[in-house]
Amino acid sequence: MGSGQWAVGSNTKPFQAESGPPKNIDRMSKPKPRLPISDSLAVRWCCKFACALRGVAVGIRGQNSFYVHLPAAALVVGAAAWLGVSQADWIALLLCITIVLSAELFNTAIEHLARAITRDEHPEIRDALDVASAAVLVAAIGASVVGAVVFF
Repeated sequence: MGSGQWAVGSNTKPFQAESGPPKNIDRMSKPKPRLPISDSLAVRWCCKFACALRGVAVGIRGQNSFYVHLPAAALVVGAAAWLGVSQADWIALLLCITIVLSAELFNTAIEHLARAITRDEHPEIRDALDVASAAVLVAAIGASVVGAVVFF
């Protein structure tokens, strides 16, 4: 059995020679301490939401694309309110906005992971980053088409 494989019927991992994170990962901050299991469910959920909101802030601060997507979303919402679009159109527009912003956050997460692994040129990392960027492009084009159908 090779390294990293699981034995059939076993619930333990095989021995691994190296433990801990890879040596070349650039640590930007200390790992967040884990909450004790005894904490209440409400406290744990509040912490999860706090981490998620921190992720949104990191994503927005780290990407210039959000300085395009957020004003565009605000313009779409303003135009939809001014024109009095139907409920179905509102749903379509808000789903498109959500999909584009989510795609941008996923792209940002992949970029952060890629930088944590290596800052050197690597063809597979480049391809992964390009595919993630393409996902944002596809989402934005789709949202533009939906916006054109709703507004024109």
